[in-house]
Amino acid sequence: MEILENLRILDGIDILLVAILMFYLYRLVKGTVAINIFIGIVVIYLIWQLTVLLKMEMLSTILGQFIGVGMFALIVVFQQEIRKFLLLIGSTNLTKGGLFKNFNFSKKEGTLALDLNAVLTACENMAASKTGALIIIRRDTSLEFVKDTGDRMEIEVNRPIIESVFYKNSTLHDGAMIIEENKITATRVILPVTQERDIPLRFGLRHRAAVGITEKTDALALVVSEESGAISYIKDGEFVLYKTIDDLRILLETELT
Repeated sequence: MEILENLRILDGIDILLVAILMFYLYRLVKGTVAINIFIGIVVIYLIWQLTVLLKMEMLSTILGQFIGVGMFALIVVFQQEIRKFLLLIGSTNLTKGGLFKNFNFSKKEGTLALDLNAVLTACENMAASKTGALIIIRRDTSLEFVKDTGDRMEIEVNRPIIESVFYKNSTLHDGAMIIEENKITATRVILPVTQERDIPLRFGLRHRAAVGITEKTDALALVVSEESGAISYIKDGEFVLYKTIDDLRILLETELT
């Protein structure tokens, strides 16, 4: 009772903010190898706090020194996750794609600017003819740092244009296409390739480039395989499974509105 009486409103806010921080850190590492490291760090921290509370001075000092030095190691181990977290914090549209998206503080529905039917129909046609393609759809994070590696454009999204860009004999088919809002803003873009070693060998450079750009930004990627004709959807550096093209449309609509 005495502890409850001493609690202040700021203490409650402090606990809430720590909970939110832990939630987003967990989201960033969930499904990756880093999740085990994250859980281990949380366990060690809780044990350290327990030893401090119980005044076990020797053990608490050792654990405190370990955590202090370990913070530098964590920057190296979690560099990709830290980058994604900072991108999330620095999002230009917090209510749409930033911190408050999962808490539904702003439930206003957005409108989809992109002509998804044109994009998905083009992907289906290219899949049928086994025409390789890599389409990157921008959300909140700027893609200027990769657009400069390709040819800048300003063309309204439509099916024939997308298919003609990736046509095998086209001079523009190499590299990625960048789509922003409902405009094709760059082609022949060179993307950073992921260093992740767990990607199956059947996926080539297009898929590795799609994983790479979605690791570093909040963009979405669609990849049409030149070998199998399969259409892959990649988000946050991970392959997102779906059953039908309609399922894929729903997934994209959810992310883009």
